[in-house]
Amino acid sequence: MLSRIVRAAAAQMGPTQRADSRAHTLARMIALLDQAAAQGAQLVVFPELAFTTFFPRWILEGEALDSYFERAMPNPDVQPLFDRARALGVGFYVGYAELTADGRRFNASILVDGEGQIISKYRKVHLPGSVEPRPGAKYQQLEKRYFEYGDLGFPAVRTGAAWGRAIMGMMICNDRRWPESWRVLGLQGVELICIGYNSAAYDPNGGNAEDAALRTFHSTLVAQANAYMNATWAIAVAKAGDEDGSGLIGASCIVDPNGQIVAQATSLADEVIVADIDLDLCRQGKDKMFNFAAHRRPEQYRVITERAGAIEPAQ
Repeated sequence: MLSRIVRAAAAQMGPTQRADSRAHTLARMIALLDQAAAQGAQLVVFPELAFTTFFPRWILEGEALDSYFERAMPNPDVQPLFDRARALGVGFYVGYAELTADGRRFNASILVDGEGQIISKYRKVHLPGSVEPRPGAKYQQLEKRYFEYGDLGFPAVRTGAAWGRAIMGMMICNDRRWPESWRVLGLQGVELICIGYNSAAYDPNGGNAEDAALRTFHSTLVAQANAYMNATWAIAVAKAGDEDGSGLIGASCIVDPNGQIVAQATSLADEVIVADIDLDLCRQGKDKMFNFAAHRRPEQYRVITERAGAIEPAQ
């Protein structure tokens, strides 16, 4: 009988400074991969933009910008991670900045199986921030300047026997705050969602309304609530700590289909947490409370796809 238990690891990364070499960062990632594999992990989830610092906080042009992008995946700079993972028989999710052959730029992620094959790609849909820098702001968030909106939707993929034929999906950072991301995957029967993030430990839109504690609470809240409402496992993984003076929250977590945290990081540094993912735990929610075929009424939800902004009732 096919085992539907997959041992998975969240490979949280501490800060990656602008001055850090790519080789140094890759060596950290391989060390995390080794730690996870030593604990029996079959799947390792890395953060958003894992190979670099979070560069959208700066104004960049030309080669200074292009140096943060991957023109192919894998490529010589990242091949050692693929080689080590394949040697260990461990698959992974990783986020990176993608530059296509025709010059398009995306905040992307891939899912790689234990044989080193890319089995799915995702491009971030919900880009935060602005195109132009905010005057006088201490911190900038310029993803809309450097990336196009993702054009692949939210694809779910059926994996192989090594991962219990799990139905898996991906998100990146801000996507996890939007219930539509989860529901589109939920409507494909998703059982495990991998999410990498680099989330500010301050209000990224300016002001003092949010701090690290509140941002961390929100990050954990959305993973728990949406995992429950879609009866899926979720692995949400941070790049954390102080990157060149800009704080990033941690709190990487593995959440079960009941919305319960089964493992969570305790630091803002490189840290591996591991859990056994019993995919069959999704059945309770999918067959009962969140039996979509029995209970959803999509004809009442049309406003969700017909409207972006809110329109208030008349006075």
